[in-house]
Amino acid sequence: MLRLKVVPKNLRPVPVGTSRDLRIGQTVYAIGNPFGLQRTLTKGLVSALDRELPTANFREVAGVIQTDAAINPGNSGGPLVNAEGQVIGVNSAIATLGASDGGQSGSIGLGFAIPINNAKRIADEIISTGKSNVPIIGVQPNTNYQGVGAQVGKVEPGSPAAAAGIKEGDVITAVNGNKIAGPGELLSAIRANQPGQPITLTITGPNGGGSRDVTVTLGSRTE
Repeated sequence: MLRLKVVPKNLRPVPVGTSRDLRIGQTVYAIGNPFGLQRTLTKGLVSALDRELPTANFREVAGVIQTDAAINPGNSGGPLVNAEGQVIGVNSAIATLGASDGGQSGSIGLGFAIPINNAKRIADEIISTGKSNVPIIGVQPNTNYQGVGAQVGKVEPGSPAAAAGIKEGDVITAVNGNKIAGPGELLSAIRANQPGQPITLTITGPNGGGSRDVTVTLGSRTE
């Protein structure tokens, strides 16, 4: 295994904050080297929380911070900080219109950052074990469901959801008492916890009746 050792000299680490208490409208700053322009700082707001970001392997990164702070190629991996200078996210991607659409290929005010709580957990796991595990309950959502909450389209055999008695057609409306609007918020709420940790899901039947709370012990998947 190749190991890289960095010997700091006259460097002071940036303080790490938390992404758990972020609010829409909060001021944030993106730092990086967009298009090779070193030490660039841009200012914006938290535009939205719990976005889903598609990846090249057809999986989605959940719980992503959306910001209108200008992020461009070269910002990726740089910090997103709050007004106190604490790192609350890692700049990761932007949405563009694309040159083929006759639009801009750079920032159009749709930037995305990985929450620092998620990034720190993953980094700590990789340092300790060489891999990262993500928490799962073992369900696939019904993407055609139009109601509030996340309807279970499939329960994986032997999964934590199956062990808890969750069935196809059940609708998950809250995680640990926090209401969820759809599958994206469900995934974000699950990913905010650790594998092996118990969580409480509020579930209603397919027709909206019979609300109940179910305790599910999170499983894991290696990524």
